[in-house]
Amino acid sequence: MKYPRRLSSGANNTVIVLSDTEVAKLFTNDTRSDIGSESEKMKFSNSVNDLVTKFIRLDFQEDLQVEMLVMERIKPIDYRAFEVEIRELWFDVFESELIELHKAGFVHRDIKRPSNISGLAFDNILLTETGLRLIDVGISALKSQVGEKIFDKYVEIELLEIALFKEYFLNR
Repeated sequence: MKYPRRLSSGANNTVIVLSDTEVAKLFTNDTRSDIGSESEKMKFSNSVNDLVTKFIRLDFQEDLQVEMLVMERIKPIDYRAFEVEIRELWFDVFESELIELHKAGFVHRDIKRPSNISGLAFDNILLTETGLRLIDVGISALKSQVGEKIFDKYVEIELLEIALFKEYFLNR
């Protein structure tokens, strides 16, 4: 199969497949997000645990003339094929790892409630063979960048969204 191929497109970026194990988020001159900031937040979260997609490298694609944030390719599986008891275990691990990230000073900020206008419900949380994983840290925040008061508010909102995700994921 010939690469690169488009995997998905969001409001600000496109993600392409580079290989069976790598994808790249493309950053052009008109992209509002910052490749350096996003890669640093990804590396920070990766140093805490494995919940967020793994950062691999920053690169430049000559043919497309774009900067690329290269990360591991995550292949989602359908959670509905698994018993609720197994999903409960996956959720418990996910919640523990998310709280660990919060304690370390990282908040994702883009869990996406079903009421969000753009995107699908909870489309930044994927079930993989290794459990639930987070993708797209574009608007995430580090406590060191935003200060304790704003960070705590972001965490408060994220915990409410996680409670909604739990009901959605466990199909209650």
